[in-house]
Amino acid sequence: MGLIGEVLLLPIAPVRGSLWVIRQVVAEAERIYYDPSVVRNELAQLEQRLEAGEIDDAEFDRLEDDLLDRLEIAMQRATGPRNGSH
Repeated sequence: MGLIGEVLLLPIAPVRGSLWVIRQVVAEAERIYYDPSVVRNELAQLEQRLEAGEIDDAEFDRLEDDLLDRLEIAMQRATGPRNGSH
């Protein structure tokens, strides 16, 4: 983009900066959410909750399915093609 384009877009620079920050925050949140070690830790905690009687089998199964879905996505993201998109 040339100098004229930059000057014309200057009034929306704060918006462009805010969008960049939002993208960075979302990317980091997704990285943590899909981190296999985090998901495995949550699975272990879930099992402890079941053993402690804090949740019943049905709730355990539902939450475990959600976590296993996250773990599957995490593994796909780790081994999938690196084309810049997720």
